[in-house]
Amino acid sequence: MMTICENNVNKIHTICNEFNNDKRELINVLHKTQNTFGYLPEEVQQIVAEDLNTSLAHVYGVVSFYSFFTMTPKGEHPINICTGTACYVRGAEKVLNEFKSILNIKIGETTRDGKFSLSSLRCVGACGLAPVVLVGEKVFGRVTLDGVQRILNEYQQ
Repeated sequence: MMTICENNVNKIHTICNEFNNDKRELINVLHKTQNTFGYLPEEVQQIVAEDLNTSLAHVYGVVSFYSFFTMTPKGEHPINICTGTACYVRGAEKVLNEFKSILNIKIGETTRDGKFSLSSLRCVGACGLAPVVLVGEKVFGRVTLDGVQRILNEYQQ
């Protein structure tokens, strides 16, 4: 359980105020809050719920329903492997397994040093480059098993 310092509590209040503390703006509030903190732990959700005059259960329901929200911190370099049809057919599962093996983490986890986190997503719209890996905003196409280590090497400086 994390403890939120007063400065961060004030940041959450400011974000909620930007959306007039309107519970209909919950998704927008959560987006901006996650962009500020990197994730949405229970303590953050509680403050949002209070500011928007809604239940923690409602906030949690939204956070847990939408895949772009996370309740766990992401790594410094979030890795997303596309597992859409084109990528899957061209070996995305093997690429994903190679990342899991080298980093020694499962999908949804972050390495102990906080450097990498691993996720999969359905489609990034770059089917001609399948299989596709995203590290942050950077797209890597036609990734091979050997390419996995090369990608990681770029970020291990």
